[in-house]
Amino acid sequence: MIAEVIVNSNANDLDRCFDYQIPEELNVFIGNRVLVPFARRKQFEIGYVIGIKEKSDFECKSIAKVIDKVFDEERLKLAKFVSNRYFCTLSDSIKLLVPPGTTTNIDNVKSKTERWIRLKEFDYDLSKIKSDKQLRVINFLQENVEAPVLEVLQFTDVTRDVFNSLQKKGIIEFFDVEVKRNPFLNKNIERTSPLKLTQEQFNVIKNIDIKKFDKYLLHGITGSGKTEVYLQLIQKVLDSGKTALMLVPEISLTPQITNRFISRFGNIVAILHSRLSVGERYDEWKRINEGNAKIVIGARSAVFAPLNNIGIIIVDEEHDQSYKSEMNPKYDTKEIGEFLAKLNNAPIIFGSATPDIRTYYNALHKDIKLLSLPNRVGEYGLPDISVVDMREELATGNRTIFSRKLYEEINKNIANKEQTMLFLNRRGYSTFIMCRDCGYVVKCEKCDISMTYHMTDGRLICHYCGRTMEPPQICPECNSKNIRYFGSGTQKVEQEIKKYFPNASVLRMDIDTTRTKNAHEKILSEFKNKGIDILLGTQMITKGHDIENVTLVGVLAADGSMNISDYRANERTFQLLTQATGRSRKRT
Repeated sequence: MIAEVIVNSNANDLDRCFDYQIPEELNVFIGNRVLVPFARRKQFEIGYVIGIKEKSDFECKSIAKVIDKVFDEERLKLAKFVSNRYFCTLSDSIKLLVPPGTTTNIDNVKSKTERWIRLKEFDYDLSKIKSDKQLRVINFLQENVEAPVLEVLQFTDVTRDVFNSLQKKGIIEFFDVEVKRNPFLNKNIERTSPLKLTQEQFNVIKNIDIKKFDKYLLHGITGSGKTEVYLQLIQKVLDSGKTALMLVPEISLTPQITNRFISRFGNIVAILHSRLSVGERYDEWKRINEGNAKIVIGARSAVFAPLNNIGIIIVDEEHDQSYKSEMNPKYDTKEIGEFLAKLNNAPIIFGSATPDIRTYYNALHKDIKLLSLPNRVGEYGLPDISVVDMREELATGNRTIFSRKLYEEINKNIANKEQTMLFLNRRGYSTFIMCRDCGYVVKCEKCDISMTYHMTDGRLICHYCGRTMEPPQICPECNSKNIRYFGSGTQKVEQEIKKYFPNASVLRMDIDTTRTKNAHEKILSEFKNKGIDILLGTQMITKGHDIENVTLVGVLAADGSMNISDYRANERTFQLLTQATGRSRKRT
């Protein structure tokens, strides 16, 4: 028998099948990752088996080793779709399917193990043991059969030398137990029950057929209860014996969504996103692949999770640009989700308060079924919105970044113990540095865009490529010392908040403050549970967060995003502002 193998290579010339003989002692199937001799290279190369046939027209080398199985025939169809649709090699698209951290070296990530200890079956006269410490260990193991080494050390109050002595006497033995790296380990989440649906939510669920492929747009305003609709639809899918895939655009959304799903469904929920450690992602991938997780939640890469028998795919905040990958291979998550849904004969739901204009156009023209949730759930109505022209504020002598109305409303909220969100879609301290004499602006040599000054680092940073440099003290064009800092980013606004609201507590949430693991969740939890007065942030604070005590949202430089070099800038601005104002709750 002959295996058709794709070699793990980025070279376009190698984007084709190579035939390899299957040795009689090896069981080889489609989806196997194998080691094969290739060309004149001394080391074996990693390859993926994508076909089996009876014979080859060529003289073939043999497969050296079968490593594991990383995809099935259904996932292979997905890889071929990605390769054809987005003009990448089949090897690159297959890499999206393999366990995290193992694309180039299968030994990069291994299962985590813990050292355990147990009594051996022995014929030994315990009366000969004079050591009290050794007897304590034996008695403990007789009662508990086996236990982690660290646990035995803790409860018997002995040293490892005692274990070594018992092992030499043939009384105990060590062995390894695989330990799952659990991203929910320190979470204490109480189980919840389904909520009572409004008539609008009930109608939406009734009109979605979970038994066949179809596309739906769930157009629900902020606070209309879309998440509860998702939860109850997924319960119906689970009851039918199938699985569910829930996609969210931002990592900052994942903790909140995950908490709601775990509280409803328990440990059958798996999470996949880039802020997990490679080991945690690897273990979550294995749990999904082994069928121990029935619901997968994650950012765009979760669409490649090894989930079988999919019964529903949900794309929340479907308008978000982050569903398109800017790294190779480039792909559109919504298109891949649609392909998967069709492959599994399952519905796909695109949900948003501000749907992508193309999605909405298709819904109006019946290519996608349109479902609506036009009202908020419960006693909360839509907030009142005020637009303040800062030119008029400047003309009347207000030179701060806060309008008088926003200043007054923030003070009212602080006095009433209510919380405020402030949104500015620029991070850093100053957005650019310019020479007042000749007009020179410091730009990135690589990207040719103005570099942003970050006060915490004391450096200029390019937000495109990440290049950094020291801010100049003298203009490199005219040698003037008249260098000035212009514009305001979140770092500067944070400084201004502390200046004008000295008694208020404030948290900042942007890329700079959320680089560490679980930082998103820690900041949101602190804001929600510790009653922080003001949460300042970029667009990551505007989507999906449901915090009851937030009664005021301020948007600074609201029209700034209309001037970016994007032909859809007006649409993006509308979406951002609608999402931002939707975080505010108003009792009716």
